[in-house]
Formats: sequence, structure tokens, C-alpha cells
Amino acid sequence: MKTFLKTNITVKDICEGFVYNELEGKGLFGLSGKLTIQPEYQRNYIYASDGGKREAAVIESLLKGYPIGLIYFNKVSENNLEVLDGQQRITSVGRFVTDKFAIKDENGMEQYFGGMAKDKKAKIWETKLLIYECEGTESQIKEWFKTINIAGVPLNNQELLNAVYSGPFVTLGKEEFSNSQNANIQKWSAYVAGSANRQDFLERALDWVSRGNIGDYMSGHRFDKNITELKKYFNGVIDWVSSVFTDVESEMRGLEWGRLYETYHKKSYNLKKVSEEVQKLYGDPYVKNRKGIFEFILGGSTDTKLLDVRVFDDATKKSVYKKQTTKAEKKKISNCSLCALGHDANKKKIWKLDEMEADHVAAWSKGGKTTIKNCEMLCKTHNRAKGNR
Repeated sequence: MKTFLKTNITVKDICEGFVYNELEGKGLFGLSGKLTIQPEYQRNYIYASDGGKREAAVIESLLKGYPIGLIYFNKVSENNLEVLDGQQRITSVGRFVTDKFAIKDENGMEQYFGGMAKDKKAKIWETKLLIYECEGTESQIKEWFKTINIAGVPLNNQELLNAVYSGPFVTLGKEEFSNSQNANIQKWSAYVAGSANRQDFLERALDWVSRGNIGDYMSGHRFDKNITELKKYFNGVIDWVSSVFTDVESEMRGLEWGRLYETYHKKSYNLKKVSEEVQKLYGDPYVKNRKGIFEFILGGSTDTKLLDVRVFDDATKKSVYKKQTTKAEKKKISNCSLCALGHDANKKKIWKLDEMEADHVAAWSKGGKTTIKNCEMLCKTHNRAKGNR
């Protein structure tokens, strides 16, 4: 890959013909249309996501004469460039000079570019930027791009994959799932964690449809002119979840709904009973992991490990152990009630405390409570074999 340093390009040159798309959240063009500011392998504009602190810092740096760092362009053809590194900074400047946001002046007052004094405007316009123009193959350019960290915010995995497999499929996928103005985002956010700008919804959609093989799926569909399968599968999962669980709970957000859909979507559920069970489990003080409630119900309400049901404390276990062991020694039988019923060498064995585990006499899932009256100590073998019977 070849690089050529350019030192005569000013902010005014870069911002000539700047366009910002509010709907898609990205800067599009500069240098009188010669420069593509956000090629498809670039992340969405994120400098405004922290309340505007980073984009304001870029402008304040220009006003103070501070360098804003090296910028890299990829030379696509004789008359076409695209931003390889620096699109967040360039977009910040373009947004400011087109009055998309204001900065605080020395008196703490908001000031838009259009209302600035002429000398301040001139200082911004005339600032020269340090720009490297790069020439190379697509694989060279993208391999180099993958190593870049922008202003301390490293590219996440999906942003890197978007870069590697850029093309019509990624373009359409980002338009659907990386658009924060999409009216469906609010509904999706009940079940998917993250933000559209950081590609979290696109990543989740791809993860679900590919059964976890995102890279392979993107490679195979890179040049597709539609995302019909992706949209259909993603919306199918969301619709299934919202139909089975009619009550939306905060713990639903970020669960492995794609895996749960594949495992359980062919089963039928009584929606009224599902809702009642969700509310019952939410009100149960012994359930420590509410996120596990939904898979617990989908799986037939049998795997209590999903709920992390509160266990008996050490004081309870020691008390029950002492009581059981005293009785067992008097009767000359094992202090594990199930061993005592057997006919092997353990029928009369007295187990040590650390060789036993506490168990619910009446299973928790069948109404048994985690109290000393409902506690018994069993040898580890019998307790683990007993399960939820």
C-alpha cells in the first residue's frame, strides 16, 4: 500500500459540498463531491452520542490551533477519494459549519458557526489538515482499516465485519438495522440490547439468522441485492417472543432469543398460564435470576438451575446435619435418608458434612420453600440423582 502526505487541504476545502443525512446519521460527501466521507465499511457517526462532548472538542481544538490528528483517505480512482480514517472528525466539522450543533463560547453561551465572529470563522476555514492519501488493493485497505482505533473508541466486532464484507448487503442491512430513526427500534429494544449506531441490532439479526456464524453468512450474501431472509427471520423471532410473553419485562432485553426460538418455537403455549407463571416467579423471593425465568417457562418449568433459586445458608445446613446425624447414629443407619433405604455398604454410613448437600424435601418447583423445615441433607450422589422429583 502506498501513501502520500497532503498538507495543503483546508477545512473549507473538505467541507465544500458537505451533506449530512440526519435520518441515517452520517456525513456523506466533501471536497465538492470528490470525497465520500462514510463508505460502507465505516461505522455510523457516534461523536454526538455522548451529549456532543467529542464533536465540540474537535471544534474547540481548531479554534485553539491544536492538531486534530492524522486523517487518511483511500484513493479509489483519479477523481474519487473515500475517508479511511477520520470520518468522525470530518463529520463533526461539517456538521458544525452547517449549523447542526453549537459550542459554548468563553462566556458559556451557545454559539453556532453562522453567528461567530469573522476571525473565528476564518480560523476554522483556513486550518490545514494533515492528510495521507493511500493507494492499495481492497484487501490491503481493509486489513489496514481493521487496525485503526478512532479517538480511543475501538471498532467493535460487527463494525469490523461490515468493513470486511462491505457491499450491497451491508448497505441494505445498515439502512434497516443501524438507523436510529427506524420506528421499529423501540419495539426491538425490549428484546435486543445495545444501540443502532454501534451495529448491535444488525449484529443480533445476523447472529440469529446465521445461528452464530455471522462472518460466513455475510461472506455468502455479500453481493445480495436484498435482505429479505434477514428481515423475515429477525422479525419472526421478535414476533414469536412478543406473542408468547405478553408482558414485557426489562430482563428480556439481551437474552438469547435466537437460540430459544430455534429450540421452542414449534411448541404451543397457553398464553394466560405463561403470563401467570411469569408474574408468580417475579413475586417469588427465592428466585435470584429473573433473566432465567423465560427459558425456564419455555422448557416446561423443570430446570430450576436457570432461576438460581436461593440455597440454604450454612447455619441451616449445619443445624439439619447435626439433627439428622444424631438420629441416624441412634438408629444405626446412614444419615442420608436415601442411603438408609438401600442394601449396599452405605446403608449405615455416616457421611461428613462436606460430603453432603442440602435439598428441598418438597421440591421448590412444586411449592416447597427454602426454610429449615423443608431442608434435608443427602449424600452428594443421591442429591444429584434426585433432581427435581
